[in-house]
Amino acid sequence: MQPYEMSLSRAAEAIGERQLSPVELVDSVLSRIAQVEPDLGAYVTVTAERAREAARDAERDLSAGRHRGALHGVPMGLKDLIDVAGVATTASSRVRDGHRARTDSAVAARLAEAGAVLLGKTHTHEFAYGLTTPQTSNAWDRGRVAGGSSGGSAVAVASGMATYALGTDTGGSIRVPAALNGVVGLKPTYGLVPRRGVTSLSWSLDHVGPIARTVEDAAHVLGALVGHDPDDPASLSAPSTDYRPGPDASLAGLRVGVPRTYYFDHVQPEVEAEVRRAIGQLADLGARLVEIDIPMARYVQATQWGLMVPEATAYHEGTLRTVPELYQADVRTLLEAGELMPAGDYLRAQRSRALMREEWARVLRQVDVIAAPAVPATAVGASQETITWADGTVEAVSDAYVRLSSPANITGIPSLSVPVGHDAAGLPIGMQLLGRPLGERTLLRVGHAYEQIRPARALAQAA
Repeated sequence: MQPYEMSLSRAAEAIGERQLSPVELVDSVLSRIAQVEPDLGAYVTVTAERAREAARDAERDLSAGRHRGALHGVPMGLKDLIDVAGVATTASSRVRDGHRARTDSAVAARLAEAGAVLLGKTHTHEFAYGLTTPQTSNAWDRGRVAGGSSGGSAVAVASGMATYALGTDTGGSIRVPAALNGVVGLKPTYGLVPRRGVTSLSWSLDHVGPIARTVEDAAHVLGALVGHDPDDPASLSAPSTDYRPGPDASLAGLRVGVPRTYYFDHVQPEVEAEVRRAIGQLADLGARLVEIDIPMARYVQATQWGLMVPEATAYHEGTLRTVPELYQADVRTLLEAGELMPAGDYLRAQRSRALMREEWARVLRQVDVIAAPAVPATAVGASQETITWADGTVEAVSDAYVRLSSPANITGIPSLSVPVGHDAAGLPIGMQLLGRPLGERTLLRVGHAYEQIRPARALAQAA
């Protein structure tokens, strides 16, 4: 195994036991970037010299007995919405040409404190306002979408160009590309991870979280990110927690909700079959399966768009009026649509969210987690705009990809996407686990238990 192929947990173990140096690991990943990045387009900026210097610093610290934990000396990527002092934050947009951050974002500062090594900034769908990340190719098939908006982060991790990465998730933008590229993506509880210094799409829906190769890796990263930030009004004062799942794979006594409605409607047959198989394996591990109905399902998409569109337009109000020509056509259209939305519609979406939170809390008192598809379809072709379902229904690709992930953003509950298989074309399929607010430990426990009975995953074949 080459160092770039290692999971975060495996690399941390090798570094801790002095079997691998951070310099060797970073050099291996940078070589991998040089090899496959020209074809995949995951990065906006690669900070190679900065990474090598940080790796040397980590090596000196470790040699002196100063070990900061699992992230120390391990290379990672940051979605290009996340500020790092002295590095450009472009949001993959011409609007931000020449912009450089003056200070670190809260999450970048916490990763730096943990000794993490920054490789560079990964592509996003412009200002995170989309579900495909058109600059980036899928790690398994270069003719297909990467998913978005954290497509660059997911492809970098899936292809060996980062050991882990951070993304943001407003309607599914961590979990969608994670599912489409066969890696793990975690959207934490709203407010658990601070967003100071992270470019906003929709302030009441935005989350920051890890994309990694394994559930244990995601747990390591989450542990470094959490903690109250007084400069983020939504930041929670959650108690310090060790999120790492234990070695026990038993799920005895755990109740897993299986949706009768919504989550298996308009889903590709191969996706449904693989996710139901994975749910059956959770039962084999001792979980009790409980059928549930998803509340207020008919209002999910209207509520998501009713909140996101006006909030996004408000954030971009100045530049939309001064340099509208610099936006990509799809993003500009959505931003201009937000200017036409009546205030009453936004208020109704707020009321719908409040009711939805109450109803989801009721369902989550009946079960410990909910298991469902992460996305209804595997990665579509790069130029494909719609999906036609078996009953003749035609759905926009962006609507399809956001449909199953957005309930967790509306309600603020945590959600974890884990790979569960591939379709006949070899494209990854993801299962989504949803839990109670601040229920990340339970989600990670379930996801890790499932991973223990799955064969080890190789890096993406297209890479």
